[in-house]
Amino acid sequence: MESRTDNTVILNFNLLGVIIAYGMLAMSIWITDIPLSAKGYWGMGVLLLTLSLVNFVKYRFEDRLREDRLQRLEDAKNEKILEDFVSDKAA
Repeated sequence: MESRTDNTVILNFNLLGVIIAYGMLAMSIWITDIPLSAKGYWGMGVLLLTLSLVNFVKYRFEDRLREDRLQRLEDAKNEKILEDFVSDKAA
């Protein structure tokens, strides 16, 4: 249960950092003396980059889970083969 609390603290800290970073970025875009169309273009770029990074992390995480699942299946198969081999030897 303690690691769950640690994860919550770390996640909240990172979320706060992301919110502050986006706030500072939005403020810097708002303050600059460039046309509104350029500000919108920058904003869309930041939004699309964020979506791309979220998808990248999600797919990397799912790939790692898939590899772990396959490894567990392989380990279970090998253990079953060894168990059958040992029970055949004992008989």
